[in-house]
Amino acid sequence: MEKKIIITAAVAGSRPTKEMNPAVPYTPKEIADAAVECHKAGAAVVHVHVRDPKTGKPESKIELFKEVMDRVREKCDMIVNISTSGVFLAGTDMINPRLGRIRLKPDICTLAMGSMNVGERVVIDSVEWLEAAANCMRENGVKPEIEFVDTGHISQFLNLVQRGFFDEPFYGQLCMGVKWGIEATVENLLFMKSKLPPNTIWGVLGVGQAELPMITMAMLLGGNVRVGFEDNIYLKKGVLARNNAELVEMAADLAERLGRQVVTSEEARLMIGLKKPQG
Repeated sequence: MEKKIIITAAVAGSRPTKEMNPAVPYTPKEIADAAVECHKAGAAVVHVHVRDPKTGKPESKIELFKEVMDRVREKCDMIVNISTSGVFLAGTDMINPRLGRIRLKPDICTLAMGSMNVGERVVIDSVEWLEAAANCMRENGVKPEIEFVDTGHISQFLNLVQRGFFDEPFYGQLCMGVKWGIEATVENLLFMKSKLPPNTIWGVLGVGQAELPMITMAMLLGGNVRVGFEDNIYLKKGVLARNNAELVEMAADLAERLGRQVVTSEEARLMIGLKKPQG
């Protein structure tokens, strides 16, 4: 079993609100400050979504992503992972606005295979988007983090690998318990892991109450983990987390108890194969 473990903090997401938990960050400063707190608590990576600074509604403005990234990099060496989700985009162009985030040159950008739920709808990303995003990431020296919400998404990824769109080592996230995705069970996690190609650096997230059992299983199996308000706003049943860093502290403590070594951002860069932050 791999001893070293990378903790990612997904500090804002698109759905949690301050009404649900007052500590949910909205402004670029709040998001960046939450990231830095998580870094001090043991997170090597921050996964970034942005929000309207006043209303908290999901946003896609490039300048908000850039401000968060710049603020984080001013304060620490944390790995910045920017979401390329088009779930809340308006208009007919679902490609170019998202490519702009990649051109900011974060360390990592997410790339979700297949579909994603939005309320009662399912949004399906086109093959055209996946190919354009993969090419743009390669051109800009950005590592793709492939998000798998169901088993068919792994098959789709393998097809793109065969066609030369991704380079080893692959970096993937098994997303357990996302609505209309694969359910968060031990059996499903083992099955998803078994389908990953060799030389994949993989991690696990669990939504809501599934967060703790899923990250525990990931730790036991040698994988990495993601925690944070995007996935879960509670420390335990009925108890809201005071902040994102408290969830990172919980994950770091659990990892150490299970014999896993929580790595720094510098060590995580070596594991994933990342260069130093770009200008």
